[in-house]
Amino acid sequence: MRADALEPAATVEMSLPEETRLRRALRGELVLRADPVYERARQVWNGLVDKRPAAIAYCACAQDVVAALAAAREGGLSISVRSGGHNVAGKSVCEGGLVIDLSRMKNRLVEDSRLFASAEAGLTLAEFDRATQACGLATTMGVNGDTGIAGLTLGGGFGKLGRRFGLACDNLLSAQIVTADGRVLHASADENPDLFWGLRGGGGNFGIVTRFDYRLHAIGTTVLAGSVVFPEARAREALKFYDEFARNAPDELSLDAALFTSAGERLFSISVFHSGVPTQAARDIAPLFAYAQGKSVSAHVEPTPYLAVQSAGDAVFPRGRRYSWKAQFMRELTADMIDALLDAYRKAPGDNALLVLQQVGGAISRVPVAATAYAGRDAEFDCFPIAIWDDPAADGENLAWVRDVWTAVRPFSTGAVYVNNLGDEGPERVKAAYGPNYRRLVELKDKYDPSNLFSLNQNIAPTMADRPE
Repeated sequence: MRADALEPAATVEMSLPEETRLRRALRGELVLRADPVYERARQVWNGLVDKRPAAIAYCACAQDVVAALAAAREGGLSISVRSGGHNVAGKSVCEGGLVIDLSRMKNRLVEDSRLFASAEAGLTLAEFDRATQACGLATTMGVNGDTGIAGLTLGGGFGKLGRRFGLACDNLLSAQIVTADGRVLHASADENPDLFWGLRGGGGNFGIVTRFDYRLHAIGTTVLAGSVVFPEARAREALKFYDEFARNAPDELSLDAALFTSAGERLFSISVFHSGVPTQAARDIAPLFAYAQGKSVSAHVEPTPYLAVQSAGDAVFPRGRRYSWKAQFMRELTADMIDALLDAYRKAPGDNALLVLQQVGGAISRVPVAATAYAGRDAEFDCFPIAIWDDPAADGENLAWVRDVWTAVRPFSTGAVYVNNLGDEGPERVKAAYGPNYRRLVELKDKYDPSNLFSLNQNIAPTMADRPE
């Protein structure tokens, strides 16, 4: 096999015979460039992404996915796979190829007696959470309601329950997947276990997952949540407190933090989420309130519906705005790193910019690195600047600020990164995301996708070997 055979296919238009065959095979809908709905259909969450695929296949079932893959292979079309379309790099839409869209596949089943949920890949986090919360159940699921469960889970899956119950992928029991050769397989600990290992953190490199089966947990419908906000003048001291308090917090307590701007004022916020019993929650957060007394500009934590917590970020990250970020893992926040963060945020290009610290650790860290493809088990924080803007003329300054912050903070990082927070950063950063698991992932790619059909992602490239044509 030639090396160039492993490159993404060039821009190719769908021919009339291919279009006709695919329309006949699909239970769902095929959208082409000439169709009135095309402009809306090609859009993804990040308004910075502007790609024009040849066609978009809205699949209704796994067999639609099989048909779409066959059409792409026969027509020499590159493919991208879209569920929620929430990836910051816009990997779910391709230029000139076929978008295989799962967003209309929304069947779900919750069995409260078994603490079990089965969900098709088109569900968003909000849709999944509403279904499980009807029974007072939940599993780890992101922080933005219109994120797709598919991409989130396949990349690992951070969420506020992660410290208590592990990542979304740690709670995955099995999955249905369509492989590059068109087979529909079941992956679990007992069936295709090597593939199941790779799906738990390896992204969309091995096929198109059409259904996920999850372990659920009884948390009720109300948690303790809120925030404590400090003025910029107190931010350095508050960040030092946050570092120690967060790294010693119990699993039930999740403490994210951010530098942000409100009404022109720079502030530092610690967000509080506690999923345990109220009496224990009050004891666990008491040190934070004691520290904040006389120092904070606001401190408000109260019983809150879990669904409200899960949708709280939606207004901050609406579809269609322009977004950029670059992330890296931290084990602690040293004094020098805190200085770097504060200095970097003072240079933010606009009031919408954020500098976020997402807490991980807890149960996530107690899963052996080799147990799943996800490898960043030793991190305590995911640190990333987020630029948010609307004017294309401001692209340069916002993208530059994100790069500059990442560079300033880089010396304090573990060197690793959460694959779901990667942009277009190249193969070395993909390798950094998987660390010691990368070689095993390449072997899995060689087995299930040796021609790299699934390449428009955070790609794990298969081994390239010279073979006779």
